[in-house]
Amino acid sequence: MADTRLIQGRYRLLDLIGRGGMGEVWRARDESLGRKVAVKCLKPLGPQHDQSFTRVLRERFRREARVAAALQHRGVTVVHDFGENDGVLFLVMELLEGRNLSQLLEDNRQHPLPVTDVVDIADQVSSALAYTHEQGIVHRDLKPANIMRLTDGTVKICDFGIARLGHDIGFTSRLTGTGIAMGTPHYMSPEQISGAEVDQRSDLYSFGCVLYELVTGAPPFDMEDAWAVLVGHRDTAPEPPRRHRGELPVYLDRIVLDLLAKSPDERPADARELGRRITAGRSAPSAYVPTVVSPSLRRPGAAPPERPEPALPSWTRGMTTGHKASGAALRTTPPDAAAGLTGEWIPRATGRHTVVPPPAPERPAPAPSVVAALVSRHNAGLSLGRLSRWAEAGEVHRAVAAEREHVLGPDHPDTLASRYEVGFTLSRTGRPADALREYGRVAEGRERALGADHLDTLAARQEMAYVLGQLGRHFEAHQVYTQVLAVRERTAGPDHPDTLRCRHNLAFNLSRLGRLEDSYRLARDVAAARARVLGATHPDTLVTRYEVAYALGQLGHWPEALQTYRDVAEARTRALGADHPDTLAARYEVGISLGRLGRSAEALELYRVLIEDRTRINGPADPETLRARHGLGVNLGRLGRWEEALVEARDVCAIRERVLGAGHPDTLVSRREVAVGLGWLGRWPDALTEYRRVAAAREQVLGPGHPDTLASRNDEAHCLEQLGRGTEAVELYRRVAALRQQRASGAH
Repeated sequence: MADTRLIQGRYRLLDLIGRGGMGEVWRARDESLGRKVAVKCLKPLGPQHDQSFTRVLRERFRREARVAAALQHRGVTVVHDFGENDGVLFLVMELLEGRNLSQLLEDNRQHPLPVTDVVDIADQVSSALAYTHEQGIVHRDLKPANIMRLTDGTVKICDFGIARLGHDIGFTSRLTGTGIAMGTPHYMSPEQISGAEVDQRSDLYSFGCVLYELVTGAPPFDMEDAWAVLVGHRDTAPEPPRRHRGELPVYLDRIVLDLLAKSPDERPADARELGRRITAGRSAPSAYVPTVVSPSLRRPGAAPPERPEPALPSWTRGMTTGHKASGAALRTTPPDAAAGLTGEWIPRATGRHTVVPPPAPERPAPAPSVVAALVSRHNAGLSLGRLSRWAEAGEVHRAVAAEREHVLGPDHPDTLASRYEVGFTLSRTGRPADALREYGRVAEGRERALGADHLDTLAARQEMAYVLGQLGRHFEAHQVYTQVLAVRERTAGPDHPDTLRCRHNLAFNLSRLGRLEDSYRLARDVAAARARVLGATHPDTLVTRYEVAYALGQLGHWPEALQTYRDVAEARTRALGADHPDTLAARYEVGISLGRLGRSAEALELYRVLIEDRTRINGPADPETLRARHGLGVNLGRLGRWEEALVEARDVCAIRERVLGAGHPDTLVSRREVAVGLGWLGRWPDALTEYRRVAAAREQVLGPGHPDTLASRNDEAHCLEQLGRGTEAVELYRRVAALRQQRASGAH
């Protein structure tokens, strides 16, 4: 925006104060009243968002702006006005003269603030929170950058209502595909992380994280990896602040730890109680006994109890740590002014880790610190994988594997563990051939070091079978699975979870070999065993029931497949949640089954709802969103709506080519659907061009004898027939038949 821009004929923008996670903040002049104000212009959404979404955004903005404008407390930033100008939503706020707590920490070189300052800030913030919570408002995004200390010592909380708006429309959680940086997880409560409903006690936890940083110089879980931070909030007792800063009053140490209790019920009941405890501690800190005792104080230094790790919600995938309390984004801000910024618009963190140079070659006894550092970096790579950041995870694991080989040796279990993870990341980034080579090295090394029947050796061989399947080498995969299964059954027993996992994979591979009856029977048996051992709603049980449904569909038993998919979708909704990727995958297969049963109108309705959900959760260009759109297009064609089907197929194909690449299997499936639509509309020359592009790409990537390549050549031959080029069609059919026979004989 130009410096002289006038908003609604009243607010003249003078200079840019800074950029926040939700928008830009400008110093401005209210021409009507002749006063200086701050104008926050919300960052507009990109063109990928449809009109209905934009309408929802505007309505929620107006609602939350009214909420923020109604708050009248000396500890809350005053909102004067709000509206929309040339499509940009804006807020007019009081112009605050001072520094936010993020900047104060930076001014202090990230050293803790004086105790008297911290106590004064805590007292004022607790008063403001008590007022806003009594109005039924929860902030949801308390962090140092959202709390201002003015030049006269007044402390104000910024962005009430706007934080809630960001939560509701997905700025801070779901809309990761828009390029808007995610809210930093360093100040999130465990209930926020788990996706549960939050109340005022979530704000108290976040404020506990802020106080912890003010008194120690760092948040309670100060890791660079987002997953580690989230798990820390969820599972790990924070270290008492007094261990970092011995002169901290006991009462303040206890207050901070009580605010950081994992369970909301174990925190102070409300901000009023927090304020009373601060006042009592100020007046008699040595005599004050807290009314709430944190679990971390009951069991100092105790490790969290062992329990199965609950899944984090789907919105945490792709999350980056973002900035902690750092004013680096605000270096251009005048030192005497800031206006409630929420941090800069930052690119997604790369997640790369610095490679530590290997020590001098004294391999017989590597320094414990070097080994510990490599363990830490290995775990960081695992965390990146859990976030589905496979390329970055691969870089970390490759570097760690090289260093472990140097200091520990090529066959050391830790070296082989890193190589195993390298193979895993390769298989997840579309490089199955490279993954197969890596797994082969690991399997050989583990067999030498640990033995052929060791669980780690078997794990590597089982992954070899998996990537052989990815490569279409299903017969070889079957042989490896069978060998591994025999050892697992002998050494671990038929009902061991690892044995059942191997049997599940074998069932999956049997279906790819065309042995559908065998696949169905084995999958059915594994599902029954998993239900008995793990429970009927365990995710592994539901995965196998999903495979049972697939086998039923391949056998043409679509009514039974439909019912099984529906059962799985309902069970996953109850066990995992409606937005979990596995739940959405089962719903997609329900749509496939409906289409196969000729119930395309029902399938169409299902896909429309699924596309809305996928777009909301994953974004419009996510592969799974595009998969649902592909299903929509297929069913439009089945209903004879070929013009609409062709438009949908072309749109999906273009996005897939941009996002996934021209040779990606999903892109080629969409291109084939474009060709199908052209054929049904009688545009056979155009269809032939598309069929040939698909066949050529598949031949280059998969080889001339791959089943998908041969299917594409058959499509091409059919198209030639329709164009009256029978001789060419017959010749192509013969070539395809010869390649199929050659492949079949090679498999035996």
